Amino acid sequence: MNPYGQQPAPPAPPVASGPEFLAVDRHNSVVIDPSGVAFEDHGLSVDFPWPEIRSVHYKSNPSGKALMVAVVLVDGHFYECSVDAKPRERLHQWFAQLAHVLGYYRPMG
Repeated sequence: MNPYGQQPAPPAPPVASGPEFLAVDRHNSVVIDPSGVAFEDHGLSVDFPWPEIRSVHYKSNPSGKALMVAVVLVDGHFYECSVDAKPRERLHQWFAQLAHVLGYYRPMG
């Protein structure tokens, strides 16, 4: 029994685990983790939980200097965020990481 008459705090719920992806530049960011996908664009942020996501797509911008990530929701809405890749080699690293992380959360088939 607690001598101060307070009940101990209940244990924290378990945190979902899984791979994470982070791409960030001076103004924007893309985060993919166990909870879903999050975009930040010049200080405005939006979160997309996995149950609301139909698909996630990514590519480089036409100049090859930025990562473009798009989320398509189950209701058909489409959102996109672009993150500058400096140096440019970072874009190739991000592609490899994205393939792994998205494959974990959204396996083909």
